[in-house]
Amino acid sequence: MSDIKKMYTNILGDSFPMEMTISFGDQTLVYRKRTWKITMEDGTTEERGLRYGENPDQEAALYELVNGNLVLGDCKFIEPGNALVSGITVEDMLQVGKHPGKINLTDVDNGLNILKYLVDRPAAIILKHNNPCGAAIGDSLAEAYNRANRADRIAAFGGAVVMSRPVDRETAELMAENYLEVVCAPEYEEGTLEILASRKNLRVIRMDAIHRLADFEKYRFVDFKSLIDGGIIVQQSAVNSIRSPKDLKPAVATWKGKEYRCKREPSQRELDDMIFGWAVEHGVTSNSVIYVKEGCTTGIGTGEQDRVGVAEIAVHKAYIKYADITCFDRFGIPYADLALEVEQGKRDRADKEEIDAKVKADRGGLPGSVMISDAFFPFRDAADVGIREGITAILQAGGSMRDYASIEACNEADPPVAMMFTGQRSFKH
Repeated sequence: MSDIKKMYTNILGDSFPMEMTISFGDQTLVYRKRTWKITMEDGTTEERGLRYGENPDQEAALYELVNGNLVLGDCKFIEPGNALVSGITVEDMLQVGKHPGKINLTDVDNGLNILKYLVDRPAAIILKHNNPCGAAIGDSLAEAYNRANRADRIAAFGGAVVMSRPVDRETAELMAENYLEVVCAPEYEEGTLEILASRKNLRVIRMDAIHRLADFEKYRFVDFKSLIDGGIIVQQSAVNSIRSPKDLKPAVATWKGKEYRCKREPSQRELDDMIFGWAVEHGVTSNSVIYVKEGCTTGIGTGEQDRVGVAEIAVHKAYIKYADITCFDRFGIPYADLALEVEQGKRDRADKEEIDAKVKADRGGLPGSVMISDAFFPFRDAADVGIREGITAILQAGGSMRDYASIEACNEADPPVAMMFTGQRSFKH
């Protein structure tokens, strides 16, 4: 058993070269491997790259683009000198814990992928396995982090946190209460590192480039998808073109010569949540449906094969997470612990019944949420799932032959539900 546990702390090392060159016809991009000289717990110093890849038996390397410019057709790709995760230095690792692994850095990277649309306000994204488990904005960084964490305390365990503002004492104290793998922020105020140091394996990363993260909205990078046969699919990276309510389109459809239009226009709060939710959706694995309310996620469904299924899973998760935070607020323990203690006869069953009754009455905190779908609804059943839980508005891509049916679902709701189209799909695989 000790050997099994040890494999997660070992540094596998890698056989990848220090420099990598990729040619596109007569254009060439040059990459340099990133390594870090880190002092280990036993006092020895090792210069290594990534600890390992997605699993402890996979060698991996991180490369930074250091030379070359690429233009293909009308697309000019990102140039050297804009490194974020690939530019992290030893000096940026304010607390190391141990050499980072591939998943640590891809979680931070996807957090930045979402955060680049939210840097104009205090925002926090908590990620696990390259998907957000909680995302929120707030009047302060502490509020944003606390809301994101409370959205899914369960999944946040062992997660990575990416934030848009320097970490202050209040935020650091909140984070120190959790087990986190990585914290990434533009700066750390005096006294905060001492607070975070109570978690000795926590990796604390300073990334000053977060201050100019909004510039990355317009940058395209070359997105490689490797195939099992050694082949590669190359595509341009996605760009989110939905940045304000004026980019949205009315939900209008025609079916058998009849025009269908949503009765109710979204409120300003719902429009704001649509823009926030679409930014978060940009970093969620498809097929996905998420629910957001007042600048915070209330349910996140990821990576499912059917849209109604992922809408239902997002609801199910919202109920589970709401039960957990309600139980934690009431009794100071996770809901799972409460249920186990009741089953073991160590706690009054009435305690669990109290939590269950509140979760049912509050419908998992979903009423008032905006439902966000990364692609169109092929049938109205997914819209109906959200409407039954009290959502008040929907944002979806539009473009289905049955858009009229989803519009009917919104108009038949009591009270009617607003819906807007993006005209843009946001798949991420």
